[in-house]
Amino acid sequence: MISIQSLMVPSREAEVDFPGVEGFKVKIAFQSREELIKLRKKATTTKFKNRKLEEDVDEELFLSLYTKAVVKGWSGLTVKGLSRLMLVDTGKAAPDAAVEFNEENALALMKGCSEFDSFVSDTVSDIANFPQSSSVKSVT
Repeated sequence: MISIQSLMVPSREAEVDFPGVEGFKVKIAFQSREELIKLRKKATTTKFKNRKLEEDVDEELFLSLYTKAVVKGWSGLTVKGLSRLMLVDTGKAAPDAAVEFNEENALALMKGCSEFDSFVSDTVSDIANFPQSSSVKSVT
């Protein structure tokens, strides 16, 4: 008899094409419901107020933890591509200069670009984007 619990994995990564920015590929990690609940708990404080227990979610902390957990890398993002996603001063760098992935840049893009935030959330919540074999997927 097969146990579902024994087959479950907490995470799986896939590289997907970001629509609208040619060559921009984002490595995203699917997170199980259990893992997402753990992230939320890390960003939640509980305190008594008016004799009731209240939970308060630190949205900044949650977004930081969430971004770190689900955005695992990218390639092909240039200053020109970034300027299609958010307002940037393109005079400070060549249009074809690469915007390297790091946690700080990923968080800045999540905060500054609702299109990227929505893309990540939509992609990570669709298990069909995370097949057994890893390959680049186009998400529309």
